[in-house]
Amino acid sequence: MAWYPRAVRLELQPESSEQPAIRPTQLIMHSIVAPWDEHRLYAYWKNSTSLESHFGLDFDGSIGQYLSTTTRADANASANRRPDGTGAISIETASNTKASDPWTDEQVTELIALGVWAHQEHGVPLRICQTAADGGFGYHSLHAAWSTSGTACPGPARIAQFRETVFPEIVAKARKPVPAPAAPTRPVVSLAHILAAQRRDPGLPQGGTTYKAEGLVVEEALYRAGLLAKRWVDGSLGSLTRPAVSEWQERCGYRGRQPGQPADGYFGKDSLTRLGKAYGFTVKD
Repeated sequence: MAWYPRAVRLELQPESSEQPAIRPTQLIMHSIVAPWDEHRLYAYWKNSTSLESHFGLDFDGSIGQYLSTTTRADANASANRRPDGTGAISIETASNTKASDPWTDEQVTELIALGVWAHQEHGVPLRICQTAADGGFGYHSLHAAWSTSGTACPGPARIAQFRETVFPEIVAKARKPVPAPAAPTRPVVSLAHILAAQRRDPGLPQGGTTYKAEGLVVEEALYRAGLLAKRWVDGSLGSLTRPAVSEWQERCGYRGRQPGQPADGYFGKDSLTRLGKAYGFTVKD
């Protein structure tokens, strides 16, 4: 199993358990032809039998992963059905409804980072695929065998970006020496501060925060848990954050006071500590 560390894990079932393994030798880029973020795309794959991808990338650079990159995703047709067991990593990217817009700067940055990771993690060769089975990097319309019905995906503007910026930067960054990782530091958040922010922030003017730095740590964790959209990670523990907290509490086994009621959406020490253990921060009183 291989999960990209910068992505939110939104694992699709039963595909994750039932689809065959692949050995990734390609990374193929797509446009979804819809302005969907990674959570909306997950809901689409979850409730359909359509051709799912490994990743979904929003305009703001937030990225979700639906299957391990060593599990077949069906977005590339025959690219994942080769008899030697090799296959392609696929990423769908948010676009306008005509797939005529270029990738945003944030999307370009994340595509480059994903490409570097695919090379370092799986040995995807640093070249553009010369044939449909050749290892390397490409886009959906590059080879007819990658689409059973024909396609212009990801559109002319994005194909130009792939050739002029994305692929050259993947090569340049992948060839740089990898620095030794710094010792990780765990942020510390105060339960009292988080509860105070949960009660005060909803009544503040738009963008107002009580304990912004600690709020960002908690909201980033909720985002990593797949419970909060990236655009709401702003440090303000307002009304849009509370349902995400409620869902996390329910994952921890908590419920409302009355049968059938959801959890109240206010952290207790146990639920906040569990979130910190799962997503890399420490809780103090």
